[in-house]
Amino acid sequence: MPARIILAVSLVFGGAIRVWLALNDDGIYWPDELFQSLEPAHWLVFGYGLIPWEFVDGMRNWAFPGFVASLLKICQIFGIDDPRTYISFIKLVFGAISLACAAGTYMLARAYAAGRTEAATGAALCALLAPLIYFAPRAMSESASALPVVLGFALALSPSAGRARTVAGAALIGLSVLFRLQAGVFAVALIVILLARRKGGRAVEALATLAFFALLFGWLDHLTWANVPGTRFDGWFHSAFTYLQFNLIEGNSANWGTSPWHYYFTTLWSAAPVAMLLIVALSVVAWRPATGLLVTTVVFVALHVAVPHKELRFIVPALPLLCALTAIGLSALPIGRWRTAVVGAVLLVAALSGARFHALTYADVGMYPNRATESAYDDPGPVNRLLLVARDRPGLCGVRVDAVHIAWTGGYAYLHRRVPLFNADQASLESGWISHVIAREGTEVPGVVVASEGEFVLVELPARPCVWPPDFKWRL
Repeated sequence: MPARIILAVSLVFGGAIRVWLALNDDGIYWPDELFQSLEPAHWLVFGYGLIPWEFVDGMRNWAFPGFVASLLKICQIFGIDDPRTYISFIKLVFGAISLACAAGTYMLARAYAAGRTEAATGAALCALLAPLIYFAPRAMSESASALPVVLGFALALSPSAGRARTVAGAALIGLSVLFRLQAGVFAVALIVILLARRKGGRAVEALATLAFFALLFGWLDHLTWANVPGTRFDGWFHSAFTYLQFNLIEGNSANWGTSPWHYYFTTLWSAAPVAMLLIVALSVVAWRPATGLLVTTVVFVALHVAVPHKELRFIVPALPLLCALTAIGLSALPIGRWRTAVVGAVLLVAALSGARFHALTYADVGMYPNRATESAYDDPGPVNRLLLVARDRPGLCGVRVDAVHIAWTGGYAYLHRRVPLFNADQASLESGWISHVIAREGTEVPGVVVASEGEFVLVELPARPCVWPPDFKWRL
């Protein structure tokens, strides 16, 4: 009974927070949140959008934006054409994926013989940990891959797993690799763990399943990138080759900034200090009963530590595994008051972390050191909501965004009108290419302010004939 209560309360509490964020936060953690998910998905479904260079040069597999596009297509089938609605729907789906990771944490802990109460405690930690709440509604490949990873391990590593569970678990981990290439670490780990357990037959079944998903990855690249200049092997695995060459061999990811080796540890400590202390301590206690899972998680994090460019979102797939290790560590403690006290401490810390989710700053999520004390939420939400307003304006023929770079906006996923969208330096006010400007309050833009929010305004320019820019490209 305590386990059911813990699960129910934590899932309801965590779910309510995620729903609130999905409906109220229009901010952006990093441009990939839109331009490697929602924006290419919008292009697939509606035929237009700003496509980033990765989807021009073939550095990304189309599986993840294809998944987001399927959600948009569902909305289109049901006649939902309002971006306010379909964006909320997509955010709610990703919030549900994040919450389901808590259930996966429970299943994985139970697969390692953790007690029901301890497994429920690990699930509560996953549901209420502030960093996981922060990333929950964001359409990012890391968030999408976290669920199939934890569920895949839970199914395939269960002591009673037969062929069906092993294949299903391996298939889920294969799906996670389709969503995010770095999840390949978990695919390798699954085979190694099964072999270490002397389950050669199950390892062969898992390997065959993962090989199928690898071929699916390559085939999808073949379909989408075969005609890209410089393509090898007729496009097979083009995105993987290009991604690894760009980031690992040439080290170009450092162009987006570098961080010290301790970035992930100090950032998580800032976001949830006591929770991370308990997670680390109890994960160490889980060494004996869950050696393979612990080594897998450590290796995944260590590989990201070795890469100069770091973002907290990169290790999101490892956090549910750490919560499961916490539950396994709890079960490894001696039965009695000591274990009960530690379980209570973890639950209290989880509740407090969830209660302060709204207090996270950019320092807590490891972004923008020059704005470390500012809230990490809803920035620049007002700009995106003004794009929604601009979309409904009569006579709209183009929008220029002066307030921020358009990479930090919702793009056409929010604007949802086939009109040109520009940065401040890409179109003059007299060009006839634009009818509206989103600027900071106090900026001198000739026209009428038709909407405002916070320090941002939507200005409607004096009426003039609309002209489509002759060299406009659907490129970010």
